[in-house]
Formats: sequence, C-alpha cells, structure tokens
Amino acid sequence: MTSSSAGHEDPSGPAPVLDDVDRAIVAQLRDDGRMSMRALAATLHISRAGAYTRVQRLEEAGVITGYTAQVDPQRYGYGLSAYVHLKIAQPAWKQLRTRLMTIAEVEHAALVSGDSDIVLLVRTRDTAALRDLVLNSFQNMPEVLSTQTVLIFDDLRSTRHNRSLIAGGMAG
Repeated sequence: MTSSSAGHEDPSGPAPVLDDVDRAIVAQLRDDGRMSMRALAATLHISRAGAYTRVQRLEEAGVITGYTAQVDPQRYGYGLSAYVHLKIAQPAWKQLRTRLMTIAEVEHAALVSGDSDIVLLVRTRDTAALRDLVLNSFQNMPEVLSTQTVLIFDDLRSTRHNRSLIAGGMAG
C-alpha cells in the first residue's frame, strides 16, 4: 500500500536544495516510514515542529513521494522473481507504460538504453505463472516485439548501502 502526497511540485523542475538535516530525515523515514514525528525529532535532535515542517516541505517538493509497506515477496506468495526485457515499437513507450503498471505482477518498469527498451521486475507465484505472464500477457501486446526473461536467484538488497547514499551523498 502506498500513500502519495498530493500536489507535489513538477518532477521535471529543479531539485530542491537539501541540507544535512533534510537528508537525515529522508534516511530515517526510508528506514522506518511509520516513525512518529516525536521519535524523528528526538533521533535528529530537532524540535517536533521543525521535524513536521521539514517533512511537509519534503513532501510538497516531491522529495518524499509516499510511504510504502515493504513486503517479503516469498512470504507473500510470490516466490519467483525475474527481470523481463522488452523490445518495443519505438513510439509505444507512453501508451505501454500505463498498461504495464496495471499488471499486478509488475513491481517496477524502466525505460532503458541498450539491447532492450524496457526492463520489468516481475514477481510471480511460480514458473507456470511466469510463463503465462510472459507468453500470454507481454508477448500478446502488439507494441512488444520480443522478450527476454532473466530469473533472479537471490535478491541482494543492501539497506545499509541505500542509507549511506541517502545520508551522505555518493558512497564509494
């Protein structure tokens, strides 16, 4: 479930200037999106009013775009993950992206450079469901010229690495 902030600024506009406290707030909320303003303020040694004002400004600026529950796909019943690479008819991206994101098994879609045009992160219950998704959904879309599926054996998410990028800029 995602709760998005309504009315945030145009993402194509300039990025807002963030200071160390703003970055620390984002890092804390990425780690625990349910953290109370009181706990956030105490952790960062700022006032509750200051924490609330900064979070509201970050939401309005489109830096914080929502709050999401992180779900273990395996325990949720979607134990098979894969990247599906799509080659598409070139003018098709805009009309295809909305349709792709309505498919429950598509967790993420990206327009990319290279041999494929779109890379999808999909999660399915099993290989039969993945086969059905690729053969009967993606390959039946007229804009899709070809597909290539790459199975994910282990998801190497690094929460520590993500936090260090957010808190301190580029990590080496």
